[in-house]
Amino acid sequence: MSLNAAARALVDEFRSRPVQRAGSLIITLYGDAIAPRGGTVWIGSLIRVLADFGISERLVRTSMYRLAKDGWLVADQIGRRSYYQLTDEGAERFHEATQRIYGEPRQSWSGEWCLVLTGAVPSEQRDAVRKELSWLGFGPVSVDVMARPAPDIEDLETMLVRLRVANEVVVMRARATESQRNDVLINFVRDSWNLADIEARYEVFSERFLPVLAAVRKARTIEPCIAFQIRTLLLQEYRKLLLRDPILPAELLPKHWHGLQAYQLCRDLYQRVHAAADEYLSATMETADSPLPPPMPEFYERFGGLDR
Repeated sequence: MSLNAAARALVDEFRSRPVQRAGSLIITLYGDAIAPRGGTVWIGSLIRVLADFGISERLVRTSMYRLAKDGWLVADQIGRRSYYQLTDEGAERFHEATQRIYGEPRQSWSGEWCLVLTGAVPSEQRDAVRKELSWLGFGPVSVDVMARPAPDIEDLETMLVRLRVANEVVVMRARATESQRNDVLINFVRDSWNLADIEARYEVFSERFLPVLAAVRKARTIEPCIAFQIRTLLLQEYRKLLLRDPILPAELLPKHWHGLQAYQLCRDLYQRVHAAADEYLSATMETADSPLPPPMPEFYERFGGLDR
């Protein structure tokens, strides 16, 4: 399969979905491409680049309005043009997600667990707290208790402060006793997280993007527009997987876990297309002052290191 055909198959599959999640794709685009390049863009730029994904101008404008209403973005009107910038909260949430999306899967584990007790959280906030904890990889132990092996405590504390529940939530560290059998812990993990469903989704992801990686390896050059489409849909699908995956230690996962293969596939493909995609972004995205500024130095630390 040629590179153009592989990219077209990805885009056509996305466009054929009964419900196109424009807001989700815009979040992916902001987090992956716009946040590390200043966090601001003219809405006309988004309308132009998202048209290739089958997303209409009306849907882009509606989605941007909703994201602003939800606190992700803030609009700045200059003349007849609207520029959308990440809010401080939006930038913070992208920062929290960066290591989870672009970092290497955990290779070692001390055996420590983190328990979060949410019983004192006001009932109207509890669902939002549990949703954010799930995004950080916590699984339900009971109605008011969620757990995860060795999470990033700094990210957890930042999230609790952002949701204004730091004084209502109890965070505890725990460790299984020496006599606790591994199979008991593994059964507990399987009851708390639907690993079979996550595994199946990783397999579908690999089947979808392995032909694209093979085509990229064979191509002598990559057109910037094609690279941008591949990079955007790659991160869109990978990010959706990570919303479900608690990123558990290898000791608690089934043998031959497809999550590691999916990470390696995403890393290899991203490393090969990111530069050409950035060329496209520089040529098409506008801020109020100029084209997008170059990526911040931290951008090049993604997936173990990117070529400049």
